[in-house]
Amino acid sequence: MPASQSAASPSPSVRERVARIIERIRPAVQSDGGDVELVEVRSDGVVRLRLHGACVGCPSSQLTLTVGIERNLREYVPEVTRVEAVD
Repeated sequence: MPASQSAASPSPSVRERVARIIERIRPAVQSDGGDVELVEVRSDGVVRLRLHGACVGCPSSQLTLTVGIERNLREYVPEVTRVEAVD
């Protein structure tokens, strides 16, 4: 390895940091019979998620998405600009 390269691993990517937060949130979503899947983290900071189980069609899913998930992601991963659900 050239001297200019560090043996330490690079800092986690935005996607990796988003995935970590999703893993922390997942148990709460699962306790209500649902689940959440990370689909994509776009370069403009938009995180696309797919909701599963009881979350599909639930009237509170949009609230979960924005108040629960988006708020946490934006707090811990400042690069996140918005969270949206995909089918």
